[in-house]
Amino acid sequence: MKISEKKREKILEQILSFLYQSNPKPLFTSQIAQEIARDEEFVKFLLLGLKEKKLVTEIKKNPKGNQYLRRSRWVISDIAYQTYKNHQ
Repeated sequence: MKISEKKREKILEQILSFLYQSNPKPLFTSQIAQEIARDEEFVKFLLLGLKEKKLVTEIKKNPKGNQYLRRSRWVISDIAYQTYKNHQ
């Protein structure tokens, strides 16, 4: 099934909004997917696109500094955070 570009943009806005609200706490992909009621693989695909645009930052290590093997945590980038903050 194909999602229209307009709906995809709405989902991206939901992701960024949720990350903004939870800032500075990084969230796992599964937590984001659960909050916006979408499939984890689809959310990960969208997050990787946002990462390329430098709107989110991927964290591949746990708080102790150990590398995650299969998981990632996400946080809104400083640039995106400032933009959201100025719009509110």
